[in-house]
Amino acid sequence: MKIVIGSDHAGFEAKEKLKNILSQNYTVIDKGTHNEDSCDYPDFAKKVAYSIAQEKNQQGILVCGSGMGMAISANKVNGVRAALCPTTEHARLSRLHNDTNVLCLGSRLNSWEELVKITETWLETSFEAGRHQKRIDKIHEIERDNLEES
Repeated sequence: MKIVIGSDHAGFEAKEKLKNILSQNYTVIDKGTHNEDSCDYPDFAKKVAYSIAQEKNQQGILVCGSGMGMAISANKVNGVRAALCPTTEHARLSRLHNDTNVLCLGSRLNSWEELVKITETWLETSFEAGRHQKRIDKIHEIERDNLEES
């Protein structure tokens, strides 16, 4: 599986550490930022989200100070279901019930150890489908409606 990862300056250090850990078991594609210079999180959320929307068998991880800006930005792209996960339970349920394909993390709100556990939980959890599939289908309907109205 490929993991597409991105961050702004606030998430840069955590992204780099996660990238090093994840590259042991996954193919990791880094969409930036590539340093701690101030930058705008929507630019990197867009790069990761477009990549996820275009290719199946990928998961995305976005890191900024709070994770909120990344989640808001990534969710503007059809086909992306990004979740801000401040706990392992959020991560587990976002995959299990919502089939999220982008994990958003807040580097300023979680410890390094928490970020690793949240990421591991998210990657290890599979979509339960069943009764949840019809809800995902309804999300896809909303996306199709948005395309038709454009």
